[in-house]
Amino acid sequence: MANPAFAEIPLSLYVHFPWCVRKCPYCDFNSHALRDNLPEDRYLEALTADLDEELAACEGRPLSSIFFGGGTPSLVSPGAIAAVIDRVAASAALVDGIEITLEANPGASDRARFAGYRAAGVNRLSIGVQSFNDRLLKNIGRIHDARGARAAVEAARSAGFDNFNIDIMFGLPGQRRDEAAADIDTAIALQPEHISYYQLTLEPNTLFYEQPPELPDEDETFAMQEYALSRLRDNGWFRYEVSAFSRLGRESVHNRNYWEFGDYLGAGAGAHGKTTASTGVARYTKPRHPRDYMATSEDFRRSQKDIGGDDLLFEFMLGALRLRDGVPLAMFEQRTGIAADVLQRRLAPMIDRRLLRWANGRVRTTERGFLYLDDILATLLPSSAGR
Repeated sequence: MANPAFAEIPLSLYVHFPWCVRKCPYCDFNSHALRDNLPEDRYLEALTADLDEELAACEGRPLSSIFFGGGTPSLVSPGAIAAVIDRVAASAALVDGIEITLEANPGASDRARFAGYRAAGVNRLSIGVQSFNDRLLKNIGRIHDARGARAAVEAARSAGFDNFNIDIMFGLPGQRRDEAAADIDTAIALQPEHISYYQLTLEPNTLFYEQPPELPDEDETFAMQEYALSRLRDNGWFRYEVSAFSRLGRESVHNRNYWEFGDYLGAGAGAHGKTTASTGVARYTKPRHPRDYMATSEDFRRSQKDIGGDDLLFEFMLGALRLRDGVPLAMFEQRTGIAADVLQRRLAPMIDRRLLRWANGRVRTTERGFLYLDDILATLLPSSAGR
């Protein structure tokens, strides 16, 4: 459906680096264990050509955020990150104070490298700690230990970063309730501006899915989460999304753009993008395997697919209902081109059950609704339309 307001939709850039030291058994991202030396120059050559194509499609729209994800981007030299940022800045408008995030893993970063990223223009880190317990880190195949996790956080701060996220997981194989509590207490003590706290799930195409480990039961994981929610709230982190907690004003600009169905360009092996034009909304992907990606020199976009109708409504709500404050109905209309009354009719049963609510022109999930979010989204699947 045509959407004349698309030019006002925020636009972000995601850049993917597909290598890790070792593939974690729970990870379903496009990541590949590094067998030999990192082919940084070859990858950067392909990435530059890819970026040139992507940035040409901006049509004057400024970028609101840049996110370097993976894989493990902190395996890449600060010089390569600087080259990408400089290329982007020379080819596209950037909003004032643009958020530029880089994912980093303990064991693949140090203070000198962090300082190099800071000098390159990165102003936010996302550190994949997952746990501060050596036994649990070993159980999930991480290459760092608890000491290395703390060192990475301290290195980020000493390198000049005043904005970073720590990833913490719960419901890990063999994890006890007191161990989960210790993890969140340690994260709080380190005082990051942002904490992502989420439960381990067994995703298809992972080792853990094929060979499931023994996980804590539902009562235990619920207790772990309830303790964390209470501790984070009482210590000044507010929950603005299902698994995202931040200090006031330190929400992730980039991730919030995803959840609010903003547009984003994707560059790098296996990267995804989503764009809105006068003709509607479309998604696309890039060649997935690094070998195939580095062999490409033009026309990087693959598998482009237009999204409309019930698919479009579902994809918008998939992110929007995860946000604590929901979204304005005007945003739904702007970013889908679908009239708000269509959404109101689809959501009416969930509102009657007090899982969702309307207030001040917004739709959001209630406290009870957060407990049944998967059930709510199941009713919005395209196959359930008209039931």
